[in-house]
Amino acid sequence: MWSVGLLCVGAVLAIGITHWIYKWRNPKCNGVLPPGSMGIPLIGEAIQLIIPSHSLELPPFLKHRLKRYGSIFRTNVAGRPVIVTADPEFNYFLLQQHGKLVESWSLDTFAKVFAQDSRIDRAHVQKYVRSLVLNHFGAGSIREKLLPQFHEVVRETLCAWSRQDSLEMKSAAAKMTLDFGAKQLFSYDPEEWPEKLSDLFKNFEQGLMSLPLNIPGTAHHRCLMNHKKVSNMMRDELRRRLASTDKRHQEDLLDHFIRDMNTEQFLAEDFIVQHMFGFLFIIFDSVSTSIALAIKLLAEHPLVLEELTAEHEAILKNRENPDSPITWEEYKSMTFTLQVINETLRLANIAPGMFRKAIKEINVKGYTIPEGWVIMLATSAQHLNSDKFENPLEFKPSRWKNLESSVIAKNFMPFGSGLKQCAGSEYSRVIIATLLHVLVTKYSWTKINGCEIMRSPIIRFPNGFHFKVSEKIN
Repeated sequence: MWSVGLLCVGAVLAIGITHWIYKWRNPKCNGVLPPGSMGIPLIGEAIQLIIPSHSLELPPFLKHRLKRYGSIFRTNVAGRPVIVTADPEFNYFLLQQHGKLVESWSLDTFAKVFAQDSRIDRAHVQKYVRSLVLNHFGAGSIREKLLPQFHEVVRETLCAWSRQDSLEMKSAAAKMTLDFGAKQLFSYDPEEWPEKLSDLFKNFEQGLMSLPLNIPGTAHHRCLMNHKKVSNMMRDELRRRLASTDKRHQEDLLDHFIRDMNTEQFLAEDFIVQHMFGFLFIIFDSVSTSIALAIKLLAEHPLVLEELTAEHEAILKNRENPDSPITWEEYKSMTFTLQVINETLRLANIAPGMFRKAIKEINVKGYTIPEGWVIMLATSAQHLNSDKFENPLEFKPSRWKNLESSVIAKNFMPFGSGLKQCAGSEYSRVIIATLLHVLVTKYSWTKINGCEIMRSPIIRFPNGFHFKVSEKIN
Protein backbone atom coordinates (compact mmCIF):
# COMPACT_ATOMS: atom_id res chain seq x y z
CA MET A 1 0.00 0.00 0.00
CA TRP A 2 2.77 2.40 1.01
CA SER A 3 4.75 1.56 -2.09
CA VAL A 4 1.77 2.40 -4.30
CA GLY A 5 1.35 5.72 -2.49
CA LEU A 6 5.02 6.59 -2.89
CA LEU A 7 4.83 5.74 -6.56
CA CYS A 8 1.82 8.03 -6.97
CA VAL A 9 3.59 10.87 -5.15
CA GLY A 10 6.70 10.34 -7.26
CA ALA A 11 4.65 10.33 -10.44
CA VAL A 12 2.89 13.56 -9.46
CA LEU A 13 6.22 15.22 -8.64
CA ALA A 14 7.74 14.05 -11.91
CA ILE A 15 4.76 15.39 -13.86
CA GLY A 16 4.90 18.69 -11.96
CA ILE A 17 8.62 19.14 -12.54
CA THR A 18 8.29 18.21 -16.20
CA HIS A 19 5.45 20.72 -16.60
CA TRP A 20 7.49 23.42 -14.81
CA ILE A 21 10.53 22.81 -17.04
CA TYR A 22 8.29 22.91 -20.12
CA LYS A 23 6.80 26.26 -19.04
CA TRP A 24 10.31 27.59 -18.34
CA ARG A 25 11.54 26.66 -21.79
CA ASN A 26 8.34 27.85 -23.52
CA PRO A 27 7.23 31.16 -21.94
CA LYS A 28 3.76 32.51 -22.62
CA CYS A 29 3.52 34.88 -25.55
CA ASN A 30 0.65 36.29 -27.62
CA GLY A 31 2.70 35.80 -30.77
CA VAL A 32 5.97 34.19 -31.77
CA LEU A 33 8.98 34.71 -29.51
CA PRO A 34 12.38 35.29 -31.11
CA PRO A 35 14.48 32.10 -31.35
CA GLY A 36 16.82 31.17 -28.54
CA SER A 37 17.13 29.19 -25.33
CA MET A 38 15.98 29.89 -21.78
CA GLY A 39 18.82 27.84 -20.31
CA ILE A 40 18.68 25.98 -16.98
CA PRO A 41 15.68 26.65 -14.73
CA LEU A 42 16.30 29.47 -12.20
CA ILE A 43 19.84 30.13 -13.51
CA GLY A 44 19.05 30.59 -17.18
CA GLU A 45 22.16 31.31 -19.23
CA ALA A 46 23.81 33.56 -16.64
CA ILE A 47 26.91 31.35 -16.40
CA GLN A 48 27.46 31.42 -20.16
CA LEU A 49 27.06 35.21 -20.10
CA ILE A 50 30.06 35.74 -17.82
CA ILE A 51 32.43 33.26 -19.51
CA PRO A 52 35.45 35.47 -20.32
CA SER A 53 37.09 36.03 -23.67
CA HIS A 54 40.62 37.36 -24.10
CA SER A 55 40.39 39.77 -27.01
CA LEU A 56 38.47 42.77 -28.31
CA GLU A 57 36.07 40.41 -30.07
CA LEU A 58 32.49 40.02 -28.95
CA PRO A 59 32.05 37.90 -25.81
CA PRO A 60 31.40 34.24 -26.72
CA PHE A 61 27.84 34.48 -25.37
CA LEU A 62 26.88 37.11 -27.95
CA LYS A 63 29.08 35.89 -30.78
CA HIS A 64 27.76 32.32 -30.82
CA ARG A 65 24.08 33.19 -30.38
CA LEU A 66 24.03 35.94 -32.96
CA LYS A 67 25.58 33.52 -35.44
CA ARG A 68 23.07 30.80 -34.57
CA TYR A 69 19.84 32.76 -34.12
CA GLY A 70 20.33 36.02 -36.01
CA SER A 71 20.26 39.65 -34.86
CA ILE A 72 17.37 39.16 -32.37
CA PHE A 73 17.18 36.25 -29.92
CA ARG A 74 15.81 35.33 -26.51
CA THR A 75 17.62 34.11 -23.42
CA ASN A 76 17.24 34.08 -19.64
CA VAL A 77 19.66 35.62 -17.15
CA ALA A 78 19.30 34.60 -13.47
CA GLY A 79 15.59 33.98 -13.84
CA ARG A 80 14.78 37.03 -15.99
CA PRO A 81 13.62 36.55 -19.59
CA VAL A 82 15.68 38.75 -21.89
CA ILE A 83 15.51 39.68 -25.57
CA VAL A 84 18.92 40.48 -27.07
CA THR A 85 18.95 42.63 -30.18
CA ALA A 86 21.86 43.67 -32.39
CA ASP A 87 19.56 44.97 -35.13
CA PRO A 88 20.65 48.59 -35.82
CA GLU A 89 17.27 49.83 -37.09
CA PHE A 90 15.32 48.25 -34.22
CA ASN A 91 17.78 49.45 -31.58
CA TYR A 92 17.72 52.99 -32.94
CA PHE A 93 13.91 52.86 -32.90
CA LEU A 94 13.80 51.61 -29.30
CA LEU A 95 16.09 54.39 -28.11
CA GLN A 96 13.62 56.92 -29.47
CA GLN A 97 10.75 55.20 -27.62
CA HIS A 98 11.83 55.86 -24.05
CA GLY A 99 8.73 56.28 -21.90
CA LYS A 100 6.46 55.07 -24.72
CA LEU A 101 7.38 51.44 -25.42
CA VAL A 102 10.35 50.95 -23.10
CA GLU A 103 11.85 52.25 -19.88
CA SER A 104 15.30 52.03 -18.35
CA TRP A 105 16.27 48.83 -16.56
CA SER A 106 19.35 47.59 -14.69
CA LEU A 107 20.86 44.20 -13.88
CA ASP A 108 20.13 43.06 -10.32
CA THR A 109 23.43 44.31 -8.93
CA PHE A 110 23.03 47.69 -10.58
CA ALA A 111 19.42 47.90 -9.41
CA LYS A 112 20.44 47.35 -5.79
CA VAL A 113 23.30 49.81 -6.02
CA PHE A 114 21.62 52.54 -8.05
CA ALA A 115 18.08 52.11 -6.69
CA GLN A 116 15.52 54.85 -7.18
CA ASP A 117 12.13 55.54 -5.66
CA SER A 118 9.53 54.22 -8.12
CA ARG A 119 6.93 56.67 -6.79
CA ILE A 120 8.59 59.77 -8.24
CA ASP A 121 7.89 61.30 -11.65
CA ARG A 122 10.70 59.70 -13.66
CA ALA A 123 10.39 61.99 -16.65
CA HIS A 124 10.71 65.11 -14.50
CA VAL A 125 13.60 63.65 -12.51
CA GLN A 126 15.51 62.57 -15.63
CA LYS A 127 15.08 66.03 -17.13
CA TYR A 128 16.32 67.62 -13.90
CA VAL A 129 19.36 65.33 -13.57
CA ARG A 130 20.32 65.78 -17.22
CA SER A 131 20.09 69.56 -16.88
CA LEU A 132 22.17 69.42 -13.70
CA VAL A 133 24.94 67.35 -15.33
CA LEU A 134 25.02 69.59 -18.41
CA ASN A 135 25.25 72.62 -16.15
CA HIS A 136 28.38 71.29 -14.44
CA PHE A 137 29.94 69.02 -17.11
CA GLY A 138 28.45 70.25 -20.40
CA ALA A 139 30.12 72.18 -23.21
CA GLY A 140 29.58 75.59 -21.59
CA SER A 141 31.20 74.58 -18.31
CA ILE A 142 34.05 72.80 -20.12
CA ARG A 143 34.81 75.84 -22.25
CA GLU A 144 34.59 78.39 -19.43
CA LYS A 145 36.40 76.62 -16.58
CA LEU A 146 36.99 72.86 -16.75
CA LEU A 147 39.31 72.64 -19.76
CA PRO A 148 42.18 74.75 -18.35
CA GLN A 149 41.76 73.11 -14.94
CA PHE A 150 42.02 69.61 -16.35
CA HIS A 151 44.94 70.60 -18.57
CA GLU A 152 46.84 71.61 -15.43
CA VAL A 153 45.89 68.37 -13.65
CA VAL A 154 47.11 66.33 -16.65
CA ARG A 155 50.45 68.16 -16.73
CA GLU A 156 51.02 67.55 -13.02
CA THR A 157 49.90 63.93 -13.27
CA LEU A 158 52.08 63.05 -16.26
CA CYS A 159 55.06 64.67 -14.60
CA ALA A 160 54.46 62.45 -11.56
CA TRP A 161 53.99 59.39 -13.78
CA SER A 162 57.32 60.02 -15.51
CA ARG A 163 59.13 59.74 -12.16
CA GLN A 164 57.90 56.16 -11.68
CA ASP A 165 59.74 53.09 -12.97
CA SER A 166 56.46 51.41 -13.94
CA LEU A 167 52.86 52.54 -14.04
CA GLU A 168 49.61 50.56 -14.15
CA MET A 169 47.76 52.75 -16.63
CA LYS A 170 44.14 51.82 -15.88
CA SER A 171 44.46 52.40 -12.11
CA ALA A 172 46.51 55.57 -12.57
CA ALA A 173 44.06 57.01 -15.09
CA ALA A 174 41.11 56.05 -12.88
CA LYS A 175 42.60 57.87 -9.89
CA MET A 176 43.30 60.99 -11.95
CA THR A 177 39.83 61.18 -13.52
CA LEU A 178 38.01 60.24 -10.30
CA ASP A 179 39.88 62.78 -8.16
CA PHE A 180 39.21 65.55 -10.69
CA GLY A 181 35.56 64.60 -11.19
CA ALA A 182 34.96 64.26 -7.44
CA LYS A 183 36.36 67.74 -6.94
CA GLN A 184 33.70 69.10 -9.30
CA LEU A 185 31.01 66.99 -7.62
CA PHE A 186 31.67 67.79 -3.96
CA SER A 187 35.03 69.61 -3.68
CA TYR A 188 36.79 66.34 -2.88
CA ASP A 189 40.27 66.55 -1.36
CA PRO A 190 41.98 63.10 -1.09
CA GLU A 191 44.08 64.32 1.84
CA GLU A 192 41.00 65.05 3.95
CA TRP A 193 39.09 61.80 3.40
CA PRO A 194 39.65 58.70 5.60
CA GLU A 195 39.96 56.38 2.57
CA LYS A 196 40.85 57.03 -1.07
CA LEU A 197 37.84 56.93 -3.35
CA SER A 198 39.87 55.29 -6.13
CA ASP A 199 40.69 52.29 -3.90
CA LEU A 200 37.06 51.87 -2.82
CA PHE A 201 35.75 52.04 -6.38
CA LYS A 202 38.36 49.61 -7.62
CA ASN A 203 37.07 47.00 -5.15
CA PHE A 204 33.46 47.87 -5.98
CA GLU A 205 34.02 47.52 -9.73
CA GLN A 206 35.44 44.00 -9.45
CA GLY A 207 32.14 42.58 -8.20
CA LEU A 208 29.64 44.61 -10.17
CA MET A 209 29.07 42.07 -12.95
CA SER A 210 29.33 38.99 -10.72
CA LEU A 211 26.50 36.57 -9.98
CA PRO A 212 24.11 38.24 -7.49
CA LEU A 213 24.96 36.04 -4.49
CA ASN A 214 25.02 38.21 -1.38
CA ILE A 215 27.09 35.80 0.70
CA PRO A 216 30.18 36.87 2.68
CA GLY A 217 33.30 36.09 0.67
CA THR A 218 31.67 36.50 -2.76
CA ALA A 219 32.56 39.29 -5.19
CA HIS A 220 28.94 40.46 -5.14
CA HIS A 221 28.98 40.81 -1.34
CA ARG A 222 32.23 42.81 -1.43
CA CYS A 223 30.73 45.01 -4.13
CA LEU A 224 27.70 45.81 -1.96
CA MET A 225 29.88 46.45 1.09
CA ASN A 226 32.05 48.93 -0.81
CA HIS A 227 28.95 50.62 -2.17
CA LYS A 228 27.67 50.98 1.37
CA LYS A 229 30.97 52.42 2.57
CA VAL A 230 31.17 55.07 -0.17
CA SER A 231 27.48 55.91 0.24
CA ASN A 232 27.93 56.43 3.97
CA MET A 233 30.87 58.74 3.30
CA MET A 234 28.76 60.73 0.83
CA ARG A 235 25.87 60.82 3.30
CA ASP A 236 28.16 62.19 6.01
CA GLU A 237 29.38 64.93 3.65
CA LEU A 238 25.81 65.86 2.72
CA ARG A 239 24.72 66.03 6.38
CA ARG A 240 27.81 68.05 7.30
CA ARG A 241 26.94 70.66 4.70
CA LEU A 242 23.28 70.75 5.69
CA ALA A 243 24.24 71.33 9.33
CA SER A 244 26.96 73.89 8.55
CA THR A 245 26.34 77.52 9.46
CA ASP A 246 28.62 78.58 6.59
CA LYS A 247 26.17 79.01 3.73
CA ARG A 248 28.65 80.31 1.16
CA HIS A 249 28.18 78.47 -2.12
CA GLN A 250 30.99 76.11 -3.09
CA GLU A 251 29.71 75.98 -6.70
CA ASP A 252 30.01 72.21 -6.94
CA LEU A 253 27.28 69.78 -7.92
CA LEU A 254 26.43 68.76 -4.35
CA ASP A 255 25.90 72.41 -3.45
CA HIS A 256 23.53 72.66 -6.43
CA PHE A 257 21.57 69.66 -5.12
CA ILE A 258 21.29 71.24 -1.67
CA ARG A 259 20.07 74.59 -3.02
CA ASP A 260 17.35 72.81 -5.01
CA MET A 261 16.09 70.75 -2.03
CA ASN A 262 13.70 73.59 -1.18
CA THR A 263 12.00 73.50 -4.58
CA GLU A 264 12.29 69.87 -5.76
CA GLN A 265 10.43 67.47 -3.47
CA PHE A 266 12.18 64.35 -4.80
CA LEU A 267 15.58 65.62 -3.62
CA ALA A 268 15.68 63.54 -0.47
CA GLU A 269 18.91 62.42 1.17
CA ASP A 270 18.85 58.92 -0.36
CA PHE A 271 18.23 60.31 -3.85
CA ILE A 272 21.20 62.67 -3.66
CA VAL A 273 23.55 60.04 -2.23
CA GLN A 274 22.62 57.45 -4.88
CA HIS A 275 23.09 59.87 -7.75
CA MET A 276 26.39 61.18 -6.43
CA PHE A 277 27.59 57.58 -6.21
CA GLY A 278 26.42 56.90 -9.77
CA PHE A 279 28.21 59.97 -11.12
CA LEU A 280 31.43 58.91 -9.36
CA PHE A 281 31.29 55.39 -10.77
CA ILE A 282 30.79 56.59 -14.35
CA ILE A 283 33.73 58.97 -14.01
CA PHE A 284 35.90 56.26 -12.44
CA ASP A 285 35.33 53.40 -14.87
CA SER A 286 34.47 54.35 -18.41
CA VAL A 287 36.90 57.20 -19.07
CA SER A 288 39.90 55.46 -17.48
CA THR A 289 39.26 52.25 -19.44
CA SER A 290 39.15 54.23 -22.68
CA ILE A 291 42.38 56.06 -21.79
CA ALA A 292 44.21 52.82 -21.00
CA LEU A 293 43.04 51.15 -24.21
CA ALA A 294 43.90 54.21 -26.33
CA ILE A 295 47.46 54.26 -24.98
CA LYS A 296 47.84 50.53 -25.64
CA LEU A 297 46.51 50.82 -29.20
CA LEU A 298 48.67 53.85 -30.01
CA ALA A 299 51.77 52.03 -28.76
CA GLU A 300 50.92 49.13 -31.09
CA HIS A 301 50.24 51.37 -34.12
CA PRO A 302 53.21 53.73 -34.61
CA LEU A 303 51.85 55.28 -37.83
CA VAL A 304 48.65 56.32 -36.05
CA LEU A 305 50.71 57.72 -33.18
CA GLU A 306 52.86 59.64 -35.64
CA GLU A 307 49.83 61.28 -37.27
CA LEU A 308 48.29 62.05 -33.86
CA THR A 309 51.55 63.62 -32.62
CA ALA A 310 51.82 65.77 -35.76
CA GLU A 311 48.34 67.18 -35.17
CA HIS A 312 49.17 68.20 -31.62
CA GLU A 313 52.61 69.58 -32.41
CA ALA A 314 50.95 71.79 -35.04
CA ILE A 315 48.65 73.14 -32.31
CA LEU A 316 51.69 74.01 -30.16
CA LYS A 317 53.37 75.82 -33.07
CA ASN A 318 50.29 78.01 -33.59
CA ARG A 319 50.23 79.16 -29.96
CA GLU A 320 51.92 82.31 -28.74
CA ASN A 321 52.89 80.42 -25.58
CA PRO A 322 53.39 76.65 -26.12
CA ASP A 323 52.83 76.01 -22.40
CA SER A 324 49.43 77.72 -22.22
CA PRO A 325 46.35 75.52 -21.56
CA ILE A 326 44.26 74.03 -24.36
CA THR A 327 41.52 76.33 -25.60
CA TRP A 328 38.04 75.23 -26.67
CA GLU A 329 38.86 76.23 -30.25
CA GLU A 330 41.97 74.03 -30.22
CA TYR A 331 39.98 71.09 -28.89
CA LYS A 332 37.37 71.46 -31.62
CA SER A 333 40.17 71.54 -34.24
CA MET A 334 41.53 68.12 -33.19
CA THR A 335 40.01 66.25 -36.13
CA PHE A 336 42.28 63.19 -36.09
CA THR A 337 42.31 63.06 -32.28
CA LEU A 338 38.53 62.76 -32.22
CA GLN A 339 38.77 60.00 -34.83
CA VAL A 340 41.23 58.16 -32.55
CA ILE A 341 38.85 58.60 -29.64
CA ASN A 342 35.85 57.34 -31.63
CA GLU A 343 37.82 54.32 -32.84
CA THR A 344 38.94 53.55 -29.27
CA LEU A 345 35.37 53.80 -27.98
CA ARG A 346 34.12 51.58 -30.81
CA LEU A 347 36.64 48.85 -29.99
CA ALA A 348 36.43 49.25 -26.21
CA ASN A 349 32.73 48.45 -25.86
CA ILE A 350 33.19 49.03 -22.15
CA ALA A 351 29.71 47.63 -21.52
CA PRO A 352 28.21 44.92 -23.76
CA GLY A 353 25.03 46.90 -24.29
CA MET A 354 22.16 48.93 -22.85
CA PHE A 355 19.14 47.56 -21.04
CA ARG A 356 15.49 48.51 -21.41
CA LYS A 357 12.23 46.99 -20.21
CA ALA A 358 9.16 46.63 -22.44
CA ILE A 359 6.24 48.54 -20.91
CA LYS A 360 4.02 47.40 -23.77
CA GLU A 361 3.98 44.41 -26.08
CA ILE A 362 6.35 45.07 -29.01
CA ASN A 363 6.21 43.48 -32.45
CA VAL A 364 9.32 43.35 -34.61
CA LYS A 365 10.15 41.35 -37.74
CA GLY A 366 7.40 38.82 -37.14
CA TYR A 367 8.34 38.31 -33.47
CA THR A 368 6.60 39.46 -30.30
CA ILE A 369 8.36 40.83 -27.22
CA PRO A 370 5.99 40.42 -24.26
CA GLU A 371 5.28 43.27 -21.89
CA GLY A 372 7.62 43.21 -18.89
CA TRP A 373 10.49 41.44 -20.67
CA VAL A 374 13.97 42.92 -20.51
CA ILE A 375 15.60 44.00 -23.77
CA MET A 376 19.37 44.16 -24.13
CA LEU A 377 20.49 46.43 -26.97
CA ALA A 378 23.78 44.77 -27.93
CA THR A 379 25.56 47.93 -29.10
CA SER A 380 28.88 46.09 -28.87
CA ALA A 381 27.76 43.87 -31.75
CA GLN A 382 26.81 46.94 -33.78
CA HIS A 383 30.24 48.49 -33.18
CA LEU A 384 31.89 45.34 -34.52
CA ASN A 385 29.52 44.81 -37.45
CA SER A 386 31.64 44.06 -40.53
CA ASP A 387 28.84 45.31 -42.80
CA LYS A 388 29.29 48.83 -41.39
CA PHE A 389 32.91 48.79 -40.23
CA GLU A 390 35.33 47.05 -42.59
CA ASN A 391 37.74 44.74 -40.72
CA PRO A 392 35.99 45.73 -37.47
CA LEU A 393 38.73 44.47 -35.10
CA GLU A 394 41.36 46.64 -36.79
CA PHE A 395 42.33 49.89 -35.06
CA LYS A 396 41.88 52.30 -37.95
CA PRO A 397 40.94 55.88 -36.94
CA SER A 398 41.00 57.04 -40.57
CA ARG A 399 37.82 55.02 -41.24
CA TRP A 400 35.85 57.85 -39.62
CA LYS A 401 36.71 60.24 -42.45
CA ASN A 402 34.35 58.49 -44.87
CA LEU A 403 31.59 57.15 -42.62
CA GLU A 404 28.19 58.67 -43.35
CA SER A 405 26.40 60.44 -40.51
CA SER A 406 23.40 58.09 -40.81
CA VAL A 407 25.67 55.05 -40.36
CA ILE A 408 27.28 56.61 -37.30
CA ALA A 409 23.93 57.59 -35.75
CA LYS A 410 22.50 54.06 -35.95
CA ASN A 411 25.63 51.97 -35.41
CA PHE A 412 27.85 53.92 -33.02
CA MET A 413 26.38 54.43 -29.56
CA PRO A 414 29.11 54.51 -26.89
CA PHE A 415 27.08 57.06 -24.93
CA GLY A 416 23.61 55.85 -25.84
CA SER A 417 21.19 57.74 -28.04
CA GLY A 418 17.92 59.59 -27.95
CA LEU A 419 16.55 61.03 -24.71
CA LYS A 420 18.85 58.84 -22.62
CA GLN A 421 22.13 59.80 -24.27
CA CYS A 422 24.82 60.42 -21.67
CA ALA A 423 24.99 64.11 -20.76
CA GLY A 424 28.70 63.73 -20.02
CA SER A 425 29.73 62.50 -23.48
CA GLU A 426 31.56 65.73 -24.42
CA TYR A 427 33.25 65.81 -21.02
CA SER A 428 34.58 62.29 -21.54
CA ARG A 429 35.98 63.12 -24.98
CA VAL A 430 37.61 66.32 -23.70
CA ILE A 431 39.36 64.46 -20.88
CA ILE A 432 40.81 61.87 -23.28
CA ALA A 433 41.80 64.52 -25.83
CA THR A 434 43.53 66.67 -23.20
CA LEU A 435 45.54 63.76 -21.84
CA LEU A 436 46.57 62.69 -25.36
CA HIS A 437 47.60 66.25 -26.19
CA VAL A 438 50.05 66.54 -23.30
CA LEU A 439 51.17 62.91 -23.56
CA VAL A 440 52.16 62.87 -27.24
CA THR A 441 53.81 66.32 -27.23
CA LYS A 442 55.78 66.03 -23.98
CA TYR A 443 56.24 62.30 -23.29
CA SER A 444 56.89 58.86 -24.74
CA TRP A 445 55.88 55.51 -23.29
CA THR A 446 56.90 51.90 -23.56
CA LYS A 447 55.18 48.72 -22.45
CA ILE A 448 56.67 46.97 -19.43
CA ASN A 449 54.28 44.01 -19.11
CA GLY A 450 50.60 43.10 -19.06
CA CYS A 451 48.37 44.73 -21.68
CA GLU A 452 46.12 41.67 -21.88
CA ILE A 453 42.40 42.18 -22.37
CA MET A 454 39.53 40.17 -20.94
CA ARG A 455 35.79 40.51 -21.39
CA SER A 456 33.51 38.95 -18.78
CA PRO A 457 31.39 40.59 -20.29
CA ILE A 458 32.71 44.06 -19.30
CA ILE A 459 36.21 44.80 -20.62
CA ARG A 460 38.93 44.31 -18.01
CA PHE A 461 42.72 44.14 -17.88
CA PRO A 462 43.47 41.12 -15.66
CA ASN A 463 47.22 41.70 -15.38
CA GLY A 464 47.13 45.45 -15.73
CA PHE A 465 48.58 47.80 -18.35
CA HIS A 466 52.11 48.45 -17.11
CA PHE A 467 54.01 51.22 -18.91
CA LYS A 468 57.06 53.37 -18.40
CA VAL A 469 56.31 57.03 -19.16
CA SER A 470 59.36 59.18 -19.99
CA GLU A 471 59.70 62.89 -20.67
CA LYS A 472 60.81 63.68 -24.22
CA ILE A 473 64.25 65.25 -24.62
CA ASN A 474 64.10 68.12 -27.11
